[in-house]
Amino acid sequence: MDYNNLDNFSQIARDHAENPRNYGALGVFDSHARITGPCGDSMDFWLAVRNGQVERASFVTDGCGPSLASGSMATSLARGKYVGDVMRIGQRDIFDALGGLPPGAEHCPLLASNTLKAACENYLGIPPRSPEDKTKDESLGNPGHATLGRKPKESGEQFEEQQKLQSRLCRIRHKVVVLSGKGGVGKSTVAVNLATSLAIAGNRVGLLDVDIHGPSVPTMLGLEQERVVGNEDALFPVVLEGLKVMSLGFLLASQDDAVIWRGPKKMGVIKQFLSDVEWGDLDYLIIDSPPGTGDEPLSVCQLIGNLDGAVVVTTPQKVAAVDVRKSITFCRKLELPIIGLVENMNGFTCPKCGEVTQILSSGGGRQMAKDMGVTFLGAIPIDPRIAEAGDKGKAFVQHFAATPTAKLMQDIIQPIMALDESAPRKNSSQATI
Repeated sequence: MDYNNLDNFSQIARDHAENPRNYGALGVFDSHARITGPCGDSMDFWLAVRNGQVERASFVTDGCGPSLASGSMATSLARGKYVGDVMRIGQRDIFDALGGLPPGAEHCPLLASNTLKAACENYLGIPPRSPEDKTKDESLGNPGHATLGRKPKESGEQFEEQQKLQSRLCRIRHKVVVLSGKGGVGKSTVAVNLATSLAIAGNRVGLLDVDIHGPSVPTMLGLEQERVVGNEDALFPVVLEGLKVMSLGFLLASQDDAVIWRGPKKMGVIKQFLSDVEWGDLDYLIIDSPPGTGDEPLSVCQLIGNLDGAVVVTTPQKVAAVDVRKSITFCRKLELPIIGLVENMNGFTCPKCGEVTQILSSGGGRQMAKDMGVTFLGAIPIDPRIAEAGDKGKAFVQHFAATPTAKLMQDIIQPIMALDESAPRKNSSQATI
């Protein structure tokens, strides 16, 4: 595909590619970010912020026409907005504003939105500079080196780590976290079978287990004996029939080892899983989070920043529902979209006759979803074959695919598959900016 063939551009996109707005580094700025995308194109953004609003924004890129158009439009959309609103400018916003790009160039607005967001995060991590500092910068004619406008401790290794993290994440189209405020509700079972279902449907899928103290994903997939390999640049996930898997369980010498860590060390490991693991190009990354609303789920949400949403898991009884409500509140406080609620262990399915017996109270998840205003994705019964599959290290939805319970699990992935419906579409239109 010739991405520089202007015949494939909309009129607006062609104008921004030929005459990019706000091109070139700012001499005085408050934040900077640089990301290299999966296509090899790099993009830099500079922001000058006044009273919380982006007063000026500029960019440079070594990419082709779509990269120029995307960077130009991103800076145009950012100017005059508050930093928090600029962080929400996404791939779709840039694509729609351009009105159309050559087929296959959707990664360019994604690179622009990720770099713009990284520049905003860079700004939010520093105190405002004094007018004297800015005057000094101007008098020195500073060309806009990346360390300007950040705390000294962020000028080296930490800044590079952030850019490395963003360069990994920009190759993953959709990121979904599986949460529960209560332990023992089958959250890992749901995560494993969601990831497997998405992979069976032909998607490129990664499964990240960040349950530091109880990493059960290796056992559920029969990978207990696997160990992570890597080099000086990256760790490589374990691959099972196309599904890429990473878990702390792969790093332990023995399954009996206890991980006794405090918060900062746990955050460091989660950051390493995201920034050092060579996930490659993925359609979906499913993240199995530990129960509760503590360090691990908070770290994931803060580090990734642009999660597509959360799948919340509960069981029918009141004692679980009370805790799971807290997960929904957690998502809303973090402005994390909630894809929906899954009610696990909804009745016992007899493997011989198929009759369902209600062992726990019934309908608690559906009622909670209604009360909390979230989508109810479905109910999964207690099926002995689910436990059998987990103990044997096999994904239930794959190895018992013909069962009614497996079909229920496959139905639950449909709203996640529908995330692609919000991806950039061709022939969109928007007023010229």
